[in-house]
Amino acid sequence: MKKILKIVVYIFGAIAILAGAVAAYIQFAPAPVYGEQHIPEITFESTPEKVAEGARIASMLCNECHTGDDGRLSGKLLNDVPPAFGKFYSANITQDPDNGIGKWTDAELYYFLRTGLRQDGTFAAVMPQFPQVSDEDLFSIIAFLRSDERKVQPSEKPSQASAPALLGNMLLKFILKPSPYPEAPVPQPDTLDQIAWGRYLANGLYSCYDCHSASFTTNDRLIPENSKGFYGGGNELLDIDGNPIYSANLTPDRESGIGRYSERDFIQALKYGMRPDGAPLQYPMRPHTALTDNEVKAIFAYLRSIPPISHTVARASAGK
Repeated sequence: MKKILKIVVYIFGAIAILAGAVAAYIQFAPAPVYGEQHIPEITFESTPEKVAEGARIASMLCNECHTGDDGRLSGKLLNDVPPAFGKFYSANITQDPDNGIGKWTDAELYYFLRTGLRQDGTFAAVMPQFPQVSDEDLFSIIAFLRSDERKVQPSEKPSQASAPALLGNMLLKFILKPSPYPEAPVPQPDTLDQIAWGRYLANGLYSCYDCHSASFTTNDRLIPENSKGFYGGGNELLDIDGNPIYSANLTPDRESGIGRYSERDFIQALKYGMRPDGAPLQYPMRPHTALTDNEVKAIFAYLRSIPPISHTVARASAGK
């Protein structure tokens, strides 16, 4: 009997040592580096129209995460990242040549926005990638970043290094990967095809599916429709007080999704942050007043076209 117990102790001891070694590797091994990148040249003409459109898009894609306490896109602590993943900071993306992107070429910015990779092969894993966004919209964002707009003027604030926890390191080293660079130009969607335009806006430009599918860890940025629980909600986010809150079901299910919403209801919710009953939407969902009514109508038409998922999400945050 003692011999059996001794063997059991040895087995559990070996398992504990192995688990500790794996955890130590995940936590302390360096992040993957993908080697020096060959970055193709790009050319585009910056116009006042591109700058204005880039500023509009950036107000919904970039400003929330990158606006620092100086009012510029100088980076900050990302409070919406659950503590289990660690502490993450957004980068300084102002025109400062030393602490921002002032020395980056247009081609490097375009490559980075597509793939998540810098010239030296380091990977910005927590930065969204935009493999499906049209060239025209990316050029508009770059034009804005190069513009005279105050938010992108040089800030000497250094970007702070992130401090991933064990779970965060697991994601960074084994799950989150760069996106492939497109082999051909990415065209603008046909805005006369309302559903196709809505798909582009929801899945490509604004990545609504990312929060509104089952989990960030099972989303498919190249084929969003393959994401687990596609638009069925339930992804864990954080409310304004840092408590867990779960994303809403945006499928056309009539009981648990938006199947009973009218087009006007959806415009009120997405643009102005108000439910059909007049109650405000909860953080982190914000009003998107920069969207045009036609964009919102296209997104609504697209969401009405996807398969319904019966999934009732408890919307109240744990702290309320």
